[in-house]
Amino acid sequence: MITISLCMIVKNEEHTLARCLDSVGDIPDEIIIIDTGSTDKTKTIAATYTNHIFDFQWCNDFSQARNYSFQQATQDYILWLDADDMLQPEERKKLLQLKQTLQPSVDAVSMLYHVAFDEYQNVITDTRRIRLVKRSKSFQWVGIVHEDLQLDTTYVHQASDIIVTHASEKKTKSRRNIEIYEQALRHNQTFSMQDVFHYARELTVHGEYEKAIPFYETCKTAKEISLENRVFVYHQLATCYAMMNEIEKEEEITLQSFQLDVPQPVFCCRMGESFIRKEQYEQAIFWYTVALEMKPLSRYEWSIQQDIYRTWLPHKQLAFCYYQLGEYEKSYHHNQNVLTYLPDDPDTQKNVAFLQAVQQKG
Repeated sequence: MITISLCMIVKNEEHTLARCLDSVGDIPDEIIIIDTGSTDKTKTIAATYTNHIFDFQWCNDFSQARNYSFQQATQDYILWLDADDMLQPEERKKLLQLKQTLQPSVDAVSMLYHVAFDEYQNVITDTRRIRLVKRSKSFQWVGIVHEDLQLDTTYVHQASDIIVTHASEKKTKSRRNIEIYEQALRHNQTFSMQDVFHYARELTVHGEYEKAIPFYETCKTAKEISLENRVFVYHQLATCYAMMNEIEKEEEITLQSFQLDVPQPVFCCRMGESFIRKEQYEQAIFWYTVALEMKPLSRYEWSIQQDIYRTWLPHKQLAFCYYQLGEYEKSYHHNQNVLTYLPDDPDTQKNVAFLQAVQQKG
């Protein structure tokens, strides 16, 4: 059986740290906590779980802090988590089984990451990340913010179905990440393509769409960007243009995305929306149906997935389109499907009640 060091970097995480550590239980053989300047009870809480607590002088670079945490590890493998991550009980069982059965020839294990949820606890954003690595392989963290693990040589990877859940209690968007990037720019720090990609994402999240566009344009042709992330770049570009009400540019980017790979659900939905704007409902139905029927491609697990484009959103738009065409039974069917994801959605509930009445009269 392998041994595991859990490595974490923390700052002012008194509300979530215990939950995270309790969720993994005694599976880690050692816990390494790197504190980057807490002023609350974080270190006191950490001390009830481990003696391995280290201070790190914050330098506006998450990868340096992560690498420092890995340097303190002494066990066979290193697991990393953030303080607002956790494992649900079933996932903890899977992690224990992995610990008991993992072959020493495996250098890295990836896990699914459920990043964000809606009010009904449907997963709305998810991805896959390397979570467990062999210490002797000396994986390195790269990236100022939204850091990632890299190894310059080939390595043996195992994909796990373990799910790590991001359960942040922070309700407001912090500008911390943007400020870190912009300080680096002011100091003429060289950005990796990963940094460019994530800086553009941060700008988009904070509504700075026009500023984000040239950074996405840089990523469009960069060889360092994987196919699945390149497709995501096109999605983000289209989003920026849509939010700036430059609809022709949004549609242009959507069509360009089809040259990269088979049409992904997000772009199928964009095509559907384009035809709705033109009141061409049959064409819109075609694209929303494709979005629903497309089977997920495993390689896209490594990109940022937004599940609404293959779940309730196409159903909601199909319900609207069929209603416009007078096909009330089909509209009713798709409204009912929306309620399986959004059971308390008032508009959909009204639609269902109205369509029931229409069908009864008919």
